Amino acid sequence: MRYTIFGESHGPAIGVTLEGVPAGLALDWDFIRAELKRRAPGQDDTSTPRREADEVEILSGVFEGRTTGTPLCAVIRNTDTRSRDYSKLRDMPRPGHADYTGQLRYGGYNDYRGGGHFSGRLTAPLVFAGAVAKLALGERGITVTARVSNIGGISDPTPEQARARILEAKREGDSVGGCVRCTVEGMPAGRGAPDFGCNVEGIFSQYLFAIPAVKGIAFGAGFGFAAMQGSEANDPFCLEGGAVRTATNHTGGVNGGITNGMPVEFEVVFRPTPSISKPQRTVSLSAMEERELVVEGRHDPCVVLRAVPVVEAAAALAACQVLGLD
Repeated sequence: MRYTIFGESHGPAIGVTLEGVPAGLALDWDFIRAELKRRAPGQDDTSTPRREADEVEILSGVFEGRTTGTPLCAVIRNTDTRSRDYSKLRDMPRPGHADYTGQLRYGGYNDYRGGGHFSGRLTAPLVFAGAVAKLALGERGITVTARVSNIGGISDPTPEQARARILEAKREGDSVGGCVRCTVEGMPAGRGAPDFGCNVEGIFSQYLFAIPAVKGIAFGAGFGFAAMQGSEANDPFCLEGGAVRTATNHTGGVNGGITNGMPVEFEVVFRPTPSISKPQRTVSLSAMEERELVVEGRHDPCVVLRAVPVVEAAAALAACQVLGLD
């Protein structure tokens, strides 16, 4: 499905226009609200204290509870903003953030408050779009699930370990990154192509790199291939219930840019949140002098926990494109 996200973190609203939605799809609002709640901020002390209801308002594309097949447009109102915390960032960009590149790209006319259009706040409409995509995939027997696979260098952390590592960084005025591993099950074999724009791994990557803070993606064994021999890396073919399968899934369900019938599996890495309360070096763009910056405002000490449904949303939208629902 093709989508366009609009709005800014501290503007009146954020939203999404979604094209390619099959006509007649019933919108399960209990499911959609549950997906948005998984991402919502302010639920505990491991996330930003900003609180937003994230209630979705449909502007077009739905009639009598079902999609019409025309562009689906939805908005989510912003209600808990504190723009004064960001006044100095117009002149002193945050290291690691898009404040500086955003000014360059848009000639200084961009809305810098709360990160503007670059903010993680805009993942809320992405999760809504992904929930719609999940409903469409569910009718075709395809599911998308993800989990935290690393927090601050701890592999496959328990919830208690993840919480402790995040709060440790928060107490230090710092932040941590991590990884999310995702699985798309039920994808039919033979979809995709080796060519540019049609490659399954390329399609998924394009959707996933549009998530703020994602800095890498690896399919199947990923960078683990570097330590393998061919005899270890290859996935032997076998028969299961009369269907061709593979005994292992090191390639993540894709060969030559084409699905092979196994689950499409990948892992994405999120950088630590750039907005930290420790003093950092930056530059005053007006004076062209080096300065020290202490970031104010409300920020996640780690985005990874809230990113799980966001990764699932992007993967669901990518799967729809691979299937031709675009």
